[in-house]
Amino acid sequence: MSIHMPEFTRPVQFRRRALLAALGLVLASGYAGISHAQEKWPTKPVRLVVPFSPGGSTDAVGRLLATELGKALGQSFVVENKAGANGTIGSDNVARSAADGYTLLLSGIGSNAINYSLYPKMSYDDSAFRHIALLATGPGVLAVNQSFPAKTATEFFDLVKKNPGTYAYATAGAGSSGHLSMELLKQTKDLDILHVPYKGNGPAITDVIGGQVPVIILNNDTALPQVQAGKLHALAVTSAQRNPAYPDVPTLAESGVPGFDVASWFGLSAPKGTPDEIVERLSAAVKVALEAPKFKEYLESTGFVRDYRDPQGFSGFVDSQINQWRDVVKQADIRME
Repeated sequence: MSIHMPEFTRPVQFRRRALLAALGLVLASGYAGISHAQEKWPTKPVRLVVPFSPGGSTDAVGRLLATELGKALGQSFVVENKAGANGTIGSDNVARSAADGYTLLLSGIGSNAINYSLYPKMSYDDSAFRHIALLATGPGVLAVNQSFPAKTATEFFDLVKKNPGTYAYATAGAGSSGHLSMELLKQTKDLDILHVPYKGNGPAITDVIGGQVPVIILNNDTALPQVQAGKLHALAVTSAQRNPAYPDVPTLAESGVPGFDVASWFGLSAPKGTPDEIVERLSAAVKVALEAPKFKEYLESTGFVRDYRDPQGFSGFVDSQINQWRDVVKQADIRME
């Protein structure tokens, strides 16, 4: 037996179907439009903020990265140096920018990890960023002048322990990565050694070479020419593994400090809310960029190690860095105004 629908219900049913069909077309076209817009990115130059002055490794890495990302993504990437306050001025600028993929940050250990604990009032925190990719890491180098009696890290520890409060170490300034690295080493090995802060690496290195202050921890790229020239003697590197630029220099872990692992780093970050598709495209482009011959050559020649990590891996890495340096700063009772 067949059942016939009353005639008066058919127009209502048809109108409902037509409405649903039309709604489906609208939604589909909307998603297609969004997808198409994201696929077209970037359609104009992208700004890469380097939160330090021109010159030096941070600027060099930023410019190499900008060149290679431009090749990979078919658009200009323009470096903009915004220096000041240990990287916080440039980082704050990015944190306040539109999350549209056209403003990026060359992030690093100071402005995106150490500073959160050092400064009582920060204009941004880690939640202001989406972390796209880790590029490279580089160790600190524990170095002494050539007349210093200790020639190994083990001898250095023994000498300082036998003469508490006698020796001093130089840094580029309070709150610098060299300062925090030595504070961690002091806490780990229970060393009593005095801190002498300078206004930058230049005068600190000069005084260490001249014997006014015997000890320093420098970033790998800064220490390398001094070590190669025989002006400084490298006792150990702070990374977990030996560094290719210092093949004969042991790690601190090999020198009686198990688990010690400290490195400066470069990453690429963006304002929070940057779309997943753009983040993924940028992360993939960074991986390609790190294989470029000029990029590889620069990193290897300065002692940096390519250490690509995707957004998830890089975000976890940043979290671990923030926690590590928070503990060091708290125990050392370091405050920056």
